[in-house]
Amino acid sequence: MTPGKASDQKHAVANLSNLYRIFTVPESPDSTLGRIDQEISQNLNGFLRNHIVATEQDLTIIEQGFSSPRIPEQPTFVSDYTEFLLDTLVAQSVHTAAPGFVGHMTSALPNFMLPLSRIMTALNQNLVKIETSKAFTPMERQVLGMLHALIYGKDDAYYQHWMHDPECALGSFCSGGTLANITALWVARNNLFPADDGFQGIAKEGLYRAFRHYGCEGAVVLISQRGHYSFGKAADLLGIGRDSIIAIPTDADNRIDIGELQATCDRLKEQGIRIISLVGIAGTTETGNVDPLDKLADIAEQQGCHFHVDAAWGGPTLFSETYKPLLKGIERADSVTIDAHKQLYVPMGAGMVLFKNPASLSSIEHHAEYILRKGSKDLGSHTLEGSRPGTAMLVHSALNIIGRKGYELLIDKGIGIARTFAAMIDADADFELITEPELNLLTYRYVPAPLQALLPKLPAGELAAVNRELDALTMQIQKVQRAAGQSFVSRTRLSRPQYDNDTITVFRVVLANPLTTPEILREMLAEQKQIATEDPEAAAIVAGLLESVAED
Repeated sequence: MTPGKASDQKHAVANLSNLYRIFTVPESPDSTLGRIDQEISQNLNGFLRNHIVATEQDLTIIEQGFSSPRIPEQPTFVSDYTEFLLDTLVAQSVHTAAPGFVGHMTSALPNFMLPLSRIMTALNQNLVKIETSKAFTPMERQVLGMLHALIYGKDDAYYQHWMHDPECALGSFCSGGTLANITALWVARNNLFPADDGFQGIAKEGLYRAFRHYGCEGAVVLISQRGHYSFGKAADLLGIGRDSIIAIPTDADNRIDIGELQATCDRLKEQGIRIISLVGIAGTTETGNVDPLDKLADIAEQQGCHFHVDAAWGGPTLFSETYKPLLKGIERADSVTIDAHKQLYVPMGAGMVLFKNPASLSSIEHHAEYILRKGSKDLGSHTLEGSRPGTAMLVHSALNIIGRKGYELLIDKGIGIARTFAAMIDADADFELITEPELNLLTYRYVPAPLQALLPKLPAGELAAVNRELDALTMQIQKVQRAAGQSFVSRTRLSRPQYDNDTITVFRVVLANPLTTPEILREMLAEQKQIATEDPEAAAIVAGLLESVAED
């Protein structure tokens, strides 16, 4: 279906009268868009269930609906275009809010987010400057202050002094964790090579002259091998090169190995290489583990380097009195990333980086005469992005409507159900739990019981061969389950000590949706078992593995 071709009886025509109409007259409640708007407002989950097709369609077929490069010469009627969206886009979108969608860090949204998002869109504020965001600017500063207080716990007098100070900022709001991490390293790099006698600073003179002036052989970022890919992007953009992101091995619990880290620091010092930042992770993307942040803070102090914590996922754990000790040491970080569109349950496009020192962001401050004037409260003076929407309004609404106690209940529920699911996997002889949930992520795989009992006894060569077959089985089960559309788990690859550090393919589950129940997870495991026995390709792999067990 092509937009604008649904109706053969009437055609839209471009004229000023019709254009004025779409700017001034709302769609009728009886129109297609009007009915959809009411349906979404009254029953969001029902709308998603009714309009997203459960069975997966091949991507090449979906691409056919978006294949023309031509902009329509004449306008399309709103109702015709809305029908096109329903048939072509909505039907094949991913039902990320479904309680059985537990494979990624995208979850259900509170219903109040939809009408509030409409208000935000209607106001169309631009947060780059106060002239286009007069009330939104102080609101965004308050949101940054609220999250800063969650992490660093300063008293009210501190925030009264710094929250709205035009010369400083407690953090930077952006579209997500990638830009937040880039901003943190940008600040760390510029503060490591500041202006000095005969040198105007790295921001003005660049990397080569900075190295020459400060007499160093290079600059690196240290992070565990479970670090997010955004740090590679940051290294590329900041001119130090991706090879300057040094991945430190992890221990059996997927946390950065402190001994290896210390040895690396010693080696870098001997080589005359500076450390831009030491990065700790509070909730690794693949396994949800938390680095020993207190120990990392000690090492950062010893090395005199910036300490950044990527808490894009795990940061909201600080709301929980029970589990916030898992993040002990985060309050010592120079900067912390949090993604609001993850466990703060706001729509996509909301990330933040908070700085312990309100003056830190001054190292990347930039001004222009027509905008971002020095001394103004324009937020764009210390953000990587220029024009930005007022997404902080949605974070502000969530923090107020859900509240600290509400977030505590959500965090506790997510970690609790992850532990329940881990126990479920442990209790089933045909599944192998690979990583225990520290927060609310875990990994596992399907391994028939007879084979599972034999794995520890296999010599290295045979073990690797069996693991390759199990990899293929995991991928096939995940592929078939995803296509069926009833539930979804993702997959990743992990190196495991119990298998001579062989890298294996595993199912990855993220349990943040408050609507996910133990019964849904039980059904998900049952479906995976059924696929292993009834899908021809999966069943053939299982049969081959069991035959090899019988021979041994």
